[in-house]
Amino acid sequence: MPVFTVHIRDEWLAVPCRDATNTIRWLGHEALKRYMKNKPDNGGITAVKDTRFVVRRCQGLGLLDADDTVEDVLEDNDFVELAIEGDTMSPDFIPYEPGVSHLTAAYREPREYIALDGNSLTSTELVDLGRGRYKIKLTLEAEQKVVLSRELLDTIVKENKVVYGITTGFGKFARTVIPVSKLKELQENLVRSHSAGVGNPLSPERTRMLLALRINVLAKGYSGISPETLHAMIEAFNASCLSFVPEKGTVGASGDLAPLSHLALGLMGEGKMWSPKSGWADAKYVLEAHGLKPISLKPKEGLALINGTQMITSLGAEAVERAQAIARQADIIAALTLEVLKGTTKAFDSDIHKLRPHPGQIEVAQRFRSLLDSDHHPSQIAESHRFCDRVQDAYTMRCCPQVHGVTNDTIKFVLNIINTEINSATDNPMVFSERGETISGGNFHGEYPAKALDFLAIAVHELASISERRIERLCNPSLSELPAFLVNEGGLNSGFMIAHCTAAALVSENKVLCHPSSVDSLSTSAATEDHVSMGGWAARKALRVVEHVEQVLAIELLAACQGIEFLRPLRTTTPLEKVYELVRSVVKPWIKDRFMSPDIEAVHRLLLDQKVWNVAKPYIDKYQSEFIPESRPGSPTAFSLDLPVSSRKRVRLE
Repeated sequence: MPVFTVHIRDEWLAVPCRDATNTIRWLGHEALKRYMKNKPDNGGITAVKDTRFVVRRCQGLGLLDADDTVEDVLEDNDFVELAIEGDTMSPDFIPYEPGVSHLTAAYREPREYIALDGNSLTSTELVDLGRGRYKIKLTLEAEQKVVLSRELLDTIVKENKVVYGITTGFGKFARTVIPVSKLKELQENLVRSHSAGVGNPLSPERTRMLLALRINVLAKGYSGISPETLHAMIEAFNASCLSFVPEKGTVGASGDLAPLSHLALGLMGEGKMWSPKSGWADAKYVLEAHGLKPISLKPKEGLALINGTQMITSLGAEAVERAQAIARQADIIAALTLEVLKGTTKAFDSDIHKLRPHPGQIEVAQRFRSLLDSDHHPSQIAESHRFCDRVQDAYTMRCCPQVHGVTNDTIKFVLNIINTEINSATDNPMVFSERGETISGGNFHGEYPAKALDFLAIAVHELASISERRIERLCNPSLSELPAFLVNEGGLNSGFMIAHCTAAALVSENKVLCHPSSVDSLSTSAATEDHVSMGGWAARKALRVVEHVEQVLAIELLAACQGIEFLRPLRTTTPLEKVYELVRSVVKPWIKDRFMSPDIEAVHRLLLDQKVWNVAKPYIDKYQSEFIPESRPGSPTAFSLDLPVSSRKRVRLE
């Protein structure tokens, strides 16, 4: 028999439905009857049939027609909100940013699993877990390690030993010994009191990442978590039952205490939770609707759940993965702009970059050659200006290998730190079952990922900074030899004028966001935690910087494709024509002014999905794998001399 969870004011009510052909109006009346039973004054309702109300799904807030049948519009265990006329909207509804979540009511649990052992999870896999592409299970080895570490903790409790966080208070209260009868309450109080974050909740994807990463760390077997609690966390993850986790409140040492406490609180059946079926609702009802029970904390388990750098690291994993994706697509976009502005490929000659052999610089120059090589991919645009009198290009084109290159090298550096942190035990104290002891340390300190993510923001920002200058060159007729702002009938049409302003605004905002948060520290917990990383803000602002970079490069790609329109019928190289065709599959040419934001969003989505990279990558790979000789076309401005004959050779010739 279907059962629906109906929210009325401050109550959540389970309403069974024996006949699925009943209407939504009937469901509302049944819910009102149950609501009135729980209230001494009937909740101020005089008669059910006279009460006017609307019903909406919790997930997506879609209004339901009162005359529709239950079976047509709802599924078993669905959550709905009944709003009585005259009431304000329930404060229990917590909207998250529209468009952020792909885990909607249409979401179906994946069939594939990732086996976690605490040692081998990658940032790419973590992001995929966040996007709902996999479920989680533990390896056999991880299961065994978890059991052994828990057995040691149980022994400590039975023998009444004094160990920090297990039989004592926390932080400033580390010397306060707690009686055995109150150890469960100690852990619950820890989670409740530390659930003190503020701000909007993390999106469902990011909360899934956070939960998956915490499970991975616990699977290492150094935290003392019980197998029962860890399996309950895995079941919640696999059902996408996700706690309300405010994005603000962590100072990044002793780990991400506030966000991880909110994560644990929902698993305890307290606070709010989200699932694809329910939307936001009371955690106990969300768990119950998915056949799950709240976790019951054992000694040390509250501490094991909340002490670590998982929020910094999970957000950092998304930031560095997106940074890597946009960095390689930035090379493609810049190459297209260079073609439109009739630049030269001379600056990408491999001999130049061998003299300054930074790996990123060499890699970017090679990508430019693979996209622009006129012998391998003939370009009519390049041939059209082969004999022009321009000697060299502006820095924004000529110096792409040097500027984009250091961004690539920084991303690789950050990626290494994040992947190390993903598979690190970062709570306290550590439980060493093989040594039979627990040791207090400082692995929870978030300085490593905090510093790395500050570096990341600074490095990836430069892609937007140089891109904005290229957009200026495309829009400025004195620099581009193209119509002003890339549109005909200028004056009547403004073209890309304000799109460039948007790019400039985003770059300026990034300059402020690039101020490193990890240079700051404020002493907390009565000077017990007297140096902190501020890594939570480092991760959040790194994500914002990366998003702005994506948006600026989306504008440049739009502008470059528009520039191509004014060079027709000439064609660019084959890989860049493929990029142009991809953009035109979602955005038509700019003939006259129109609403531009949807165009920017459409191209931004191409970059997020890495479609620009996927289109060009086969050509880049082929060029590099076949070791095609480098073409060095001559021109009147490419000055060279015949190599002088050596003195020894001259003697032989004489």
